[in-house]
Amino acid sequence: MKLLALRRLLHIQRVVIRYQLDDLLFALPLPFWLRALRFVLPWRWLPRAPSTLSRGARLRLALEALGPIFIKFGQVLSTRRDLLPLDIADELAKLQDQVPPFDPAKAQALIEAQLGAPVSEVFARFDSLPLASASVAQVHTAQLKSGEEVVVKVIRPGLKPVIKQDIAWLFLLARIAERASSEARRLHPVEVVSDYEKTIFDELDLLREAANSSQLRRNFENSPLLYVPQVYWDLCRPSVLVMERIYGIQVTDLATLADQRTDMKLLAERGVEIFFTQVFRDSFFHADMHPGNIFVSTRTPWSPQYIAVDCGIIGSLTPEDQDYLARNLLAFFKRDYRRVAQLHIDSGWVPADTQVNDFEAAIRTVCEPIFERPLKDISFGQLLLRLFQTARRFNMEIQPQLVLLQKTLLNIEGLGRQLYPDLDLWSTAQPFLERWMRERVSPRSLLSNLQSQVEQVPHLANMTRSLLERMAQPHAYDPPPPWAQRSDSRLLRLLGAALIGGAVALGLNLGEIESLVAWPVWLMGASGLYLILRR
Repeated sequence: MKLLALRRLLHIQRVVIRYQLDDLLFALPLPFWLRALRFVLPWRWLPRAPSTLSRGARLRLALEALGPIFIKFGQVLSTRRDLLPLDIADELAKLQDQVPPFDPAKAQALIEAQLGAPVSEVFARFDSLPLASASVAQVHTAQLKSGEEVVVKVIRPGLKPVIKQDIAWLFLLARIAERASSEARRLHPVEVVSDYEKTIFDELDLLREAANSSQLRRNFENSPLLYVPQVYWDLCRPSVLVMERIYGIQVTDLATLADQRTDMKLLAERGVEIFFTQVFRDSFFHADMHPGNIFVSTRTPWSPQYIAVDCGIIGSLTPEDQDYLARNLLAFFKRDYRRVAQLHIDSGWVPADTQVNDFEAAIRTVCEPIFERPLKDISFGQLLLRLFQTARRFNMEIQPQLVLLQKTLLNIEGLGRQLYPDLDLWSTAQPFLERWMRERVSPRSLLSNLQSQVEQVPHLANMTRSLLERMAQPHAYDPPPPWAQRSDSRLLRLLGAALIGGAVALGLNLGEIESLVAWPVWLMGASGLYLILRR
């Protein structure tokens, strides 16, 4: 592995030299010690012919030559046209679905090997010319024997060794950064790389993508907001995915969208609603929402519907993360910066000894300028930079489990800027979040939570019975647990305290009113009180 990693490093160096990317680096306003590097890099002393390619083309071609991890990085950058020069952004946008395809004969051979039959036996028609090509796979069109038009997605050959080498170098850089800088340790770079490693390898399994697509299709079944193509499971394999072919307009084709009189304001608002629905209602969100994966249906331009493809990367949040994010966002919308500061402290994201007043003032300084302004006038890049500086000042830790969500938010913002620059993101999102918070405490939701808690009662009863049996016959267990050496009365009081604690926790989950009629809460509380007071 070390030899392969060294070869990969040399390849990266050759690509940097070939496309003169170091010129792009040294053109930036760098610290003195970094600018001094240009005098120690050996190839900088050799004659260098001026490149006939633009700087954007050089960067795009270099990322293509370096492989899928670097291509995906370019895809994310391409959505941030507010942070990049337009010539670079235009070139990087080609990485979304214009990556050079691999040999169609190899693609057909891989498909036949996975399906165990020639394509002529499986399909009524198979088009060898790729419809699209991306960093991890390419897509061919075909027709089933039953007449349905489909697309066949096939993984690029030889990806895993290259990805392993890139991940190895990323881990090395992350470990060096953690050892060298306390600031880097706060960002948990090793955990971030580990999460990305899992994500990129999951994307190589097309059965996982098929399952994600089916789930997302089910979540938005019959919805006017989003359509997800049907998966043909009988023809899906780890490296081959067959699904319904869709016909739509790429979301960045603004001219065609305008020609069909698409309601761009509603389209942008529905994009925000889809994102918040996936994150908060379903806790299952498409986390690779670059424009190459998003289309708009041509059927009802006055009520535009999105079409989503490529569900290889899916994110989810725990109920605690959902609640934390929703409360923070609502507090932001209401400009309740003290509430935001207190939520950060309560969650443990900043040290418990943080001064609330100081933290509140810092957050207000960062966030106040963004309100009551249209999206086109808000630079979220600058906002993130200032929030990062605030985080560094108060030792706030970056949460690795939210990296995918942050990346998706960046994609959503970049898309919103292109579709409808005057979109008021806050007024669009605030009603949704308020409705979601109300639904969480609705009778139906509380009843569902009560049912899930009641379902745990038999398990709790079995645990209690097992505990009492151990108390009655401690000699039957070898070796006895530490708690069995305590007196029976003390152990019963401990059990009673645990039951009362469980009752309080259930009551808090159910709400004050509902807990008064929830018999499991009363039963647990009464049993605990009896065990404590009995002699």
